[in-house]
Amino acid sequence: MFDLIIIGGGHAGCEAAWISCQFNLKVALITSPHSGLASTPCNPAIGGVGKGQVVREIDALGGLMGILADRAGIQYRTLNESKGYAVQSTRVQVDKDLYTKNAEMLLSELGNLSIINKMVRSIHKNQLDFEVSTNDGESYRAKKIIVTTGTFLNGKLHTGEIQSDGGRINCEKSIGLNDLFKLIKTTPARFKTGTPPRLDKNTINYTVLEPQESDIGTRNFHYNNHKYDRSVTQVSCYLTKTNSNTLSIIRKNKERSPIFNGQIKGIGPRYCPSIEDKAFRYLDKDIHHVFIEPEGLNLATIYPNGISTSLPKDVQLEFIRTINGLEKAEILVHGYAVEYDVVDTTELSRTMEYKSCVGLYFAGQVCGTSGYEEAAGQGIIAGINASLELLGKPSLILDRNDSYIGVMIEDLVSNKRDEPYRLFTARSENRLYVREDNTILRMNQYRKQLGLFSQIDQFQDSFIAEVAILEKLVNETMFYSNENNKEYFLQMKYGPLENNISFKELLKRPEVDPVVVLTNETLLNGCLFSSDSIRTVAIATKYEGYINRATAETAKMVKLSKKAIHWQSLVDSQNISFECKLRIKSIKPETFGQLQRMEGIRPATLAYVAGNIV
Repeated sequence: MFDLIIIGGGHAGCEAAWISCQFNLKVALITSPHSGLASTPCNPAIGGVGKGQVVREIDALGGLMGILADRAGIQYRTLNESKGYAVQSTRVQVDKDLYTKNAEMLLSELGNLSIINKMVRSIHKNQLDFEVSTNDGESYRAKKIIVTTGTFLNGKLHTGEIQSDGGRINCEKSIGLNDLFKLIKTTPARFKTGTPPRLDKNTINYTVLEPQESDIGTRNFHYNNHKYDRSVTQVSCYLTKTNSNTLSIIRKNKERSPIFNGQIKGIGPRYCPSIEDKAFRYLDKDIHHVFIEPEGLNLATIYPNGISTSLPKDVQLEFIRTINGLEKAEILVHGYAVEYDVVDTTELSRTMEYKSCVGLYFAGQVCGTSGYEEAAGQGIIAGINASLELLGKPSLILDRNDSYIGVMIEDLVSNKRDEPYRLFTARSENRLYVREDNTILRMNQYRKQLGLFSQIDQFQDSFIAEVAILEKLVNETMFYSNENNKEYFLQMKYGPLENNISFKELLKRPEVDPVVVLTNETLLNGCLFSSDSIRTVAIATKYEGYINRATAETAKMVKLSKKAIHWQSLVDSQNISFECKLRIKSIKPETFGQLQRMEGIRPATLAYVAGNIV
């Protein structure tokens, strides 16, 4: 008998297992014997715009992804570096074998976790607990279940006319879990994703490609790692492009594409389209970036990012060999699309628990999201809330105004997904505040709610205390307009010093880099602060005016959005349209903010609820 069973050993499942074991619960992770834990079946990269923030949020909550990314990172980059500190994000190319190897090692060291490499055949629920049966006839019982099955529910693979069952290549689908939808009494939606062919690295002409080296100035993800020390050898990625010949071949073979000939029924990701989608969505554009990215230090495979495809094998080879540097490329694994079933996330609460089936949680790609980071973010929240519920403690709900994970979860539960969900910085109304550099300040309140205490909590307490001291120093230090300081300002290129100014005013000047200035000035005055504390205070000071204005403009709406509502009373109201009632009954919003973000809710309904209900 277990306290908690997690089904699926991908990024969501591993995060759920890792965090729930910290609560000293007896946990089982049941995962396919054909795939490693926390595997990266698509691009082996962690982070990216908006996603890097999620990885740091997971790390601040005590999660696993940042640890694994740093142990396996073979190329680091800071995205949006030219656009300013507020929107910069970390991206790490990882060695897929090392990533999985470290996940399996770290999870196997947890004394209260049982890793069971079997296929699940059925899940049954009685009044007290759940029973999970596996393909060898064994049964396991638990008080709560977290389902993190990724693309394995009723999965079907497509490469041209060739179709086969499976959650990914060389992995069988989860047949028995099809009955899961009978348990929750709902009909699944059908989504699609895809992956490009894997190329033999020895058949690529790198001399004609544009190299992209690993950035030594990009910070590691895990809080306890030295910011710039790398665990493994760093390598370069490369850039090439498609051309008119490439797109001509793809367009000529439209009738052989499973996406366009009716073979694939599932809905694909709008924001991560296949090369076939690009070919017909942008008829006047033949040039698309292709990033040549290694899958590991000792692997022969290259991931050509940007040309995901399910075209027939012969067509794949033909169009790839039209690309500069790939004229003699050999394909080791052909690209394919996978169709799979997803759960209706409007039936989930913000704890990731299924509303009509107490004790059943979902997380990851089965919830209609795309991306390892989105999956991991859901997984840690599901694991935390299942654990807290088992211990009789209050649930953890992340606010969308101070976390990207909170944005994602509220988006998921507020609307039916009509396509795979991808997290963007633009989805956050507060993105100038929800940055990588201030992750600990944003997430510490949530970490404290867990009631845990370990090295991470000591680190966060120390960091927050140091930031407070540095903020006080910045707020109380003045630069007086005397001859020495005027000359010093000109020498340091700080601009003119016509009047006395505060340290804070100096950091806000458009001509200075606040991080560089704060670093220099603290050292020159004999004050030693960590680079992360300096970075956090400097960037926060720089954007203070913008953040304060945005906060003031949205304060009333934020306060209103957090108000709890009773959806049943809205359904019973005579002052709300029938169409809106149907949507409210379907989604069952818990807050006014959720109601606001629901599609199809009329302004008159919002006005009535704001004035009469909340």
